[in-house]
Amino acid sequence: MSGTQEQGQGQVQSSLFPTYARYPISLVKGQGSYLWDDQGNKYLDFMSGLAVTGLGHAPQQVKEKLVAQLDELWHVSNLFQIPNQEKAAALLTANTCADAVFFCNSGAEANEAAIKLARRYHQKVLNSGRYEIITFNQSFHGRTLATLTATGQDKVKEGFAPLPAGFKHVPLHDVEALEAAITNQTCAIMIEMVQAEGGVIPVEPAFVQHIAKLCKEHNLLLIIDEIQTGMGRTGKLFAYEHYGIEPDIFTVAKALASGFPVGAMLGKGYLREAFTAGSHGSTFGGTPIATAAVIATVETIVGGRLWERAAEMGDYLMEQLQEKLDGNTYVRAIRGKGLIIGIECIEPVAGVIAEAQQKGLLTVSAGPNVLRLLPNLLVTKEEIDTAVSMINELFTAKAAVTQ
Repeated sequence: MSGTQEQGQGQVQSSLFPTYARYPISLVKGQGSYLWDDQGNKYLDFMSGLAVTGLGHAPQQVKEKLVAQLDELWHVSNLFQIPNQEKAAALLTANTCADAVFFCNSGAEANEAAIKLARRYHQKVLNSGRYEIITFNQSFHGRTLATLTATGQDKVKEGFAPLPAGFKHVPLHDVEALEAAITNQTCAIMIEMVQAEGGVIPVEPAFVQHIAKLCKEHNLLLIIDEIQTGMGRTGKLFAYEHYGIEPDIFTVAKALASGFPVGAMLGKGYLREAFTAGSHGSTFGGTPIATAAVIATVETIVGGRLWERAAEMGDYLMEQLQEKLDGNTYVRAIRGKGLIIGIECIEPVAGVIAEAQQKGLLTVSAGPNVLRLLPNLLVTKEEIDTAVSMINELFTAKAAVTQ
């Protein structure tokens, strides 16, 4: 039987694989910082589709660009010149340390491309034969076989053995472990500037500087995963800018096209020699429609210097949280950078998330005990005050019953 299947008495089984633990909410409309469900309930969105809708829901500038492109051309093969793709790449390289861009469809694909480029550069250009990449415990790099192997969390790897060879994991901020992991087979070190899925943990500047030093000393490529931190979220256009370093390769997706599925792998010019014709590809990577959304999003963020707004609003959000939650025994720590903030609690936060939804606030976890806040870059102080008031009310109640 195809389609939906009947199960039990009156229950209907979905035709979808049950790969998501979905909330019992069906969202049907969004505008700015707000979403509405099919029952007419309104929600203040402080998860932004997991850091995707950086300009809020249905931003007018992106909508206009997409509508215009829909009347022109949807898809052609990458065997042809694609003007939108060239323009989108030029915008990205003009505003970053990168010289070249490869477009794909997602963050996992972007990280997969970064892994392939690092290996191919060492094997085909340097003829070193190196292939191993060092990543960090609690990191998250994607769900493909290579990127889940690169991820420093065992829970995403269960049932997928055998995993690809060529990855080592070391504890974050452990200099000795990192140095010991480097061998004559190491080709790159891959790191997030903020471990978003791993608990919203910003990397310490001294550790980043040491990584950059080791890469130079051992002729390793530095890969920075900016899938969640890119496009202004941390208070810079890309998070690596906080640290005074330039990666050889970095990746971006999520907020790159305001919700349209796009990923990109960016790199230094000398890496072009490794990614020659036929070495890598993506059927839907960089289509005219996708890159129209990229152009509009990047132009809006860069034109408005919205990373500066993210820094200002992030400081305000952090100040309000610290003030309101000061002394709350349910809270262990508040940390973050810009508009990615984590509140670590003394117990799992799944119940808090469900209760927040009932009050009209959407948030998400970052590991079992951390509540993650990801408002859009255009969030207002009034919206922040509303969210913080709800969170304070929830945490005050939690503290009262856990003492």
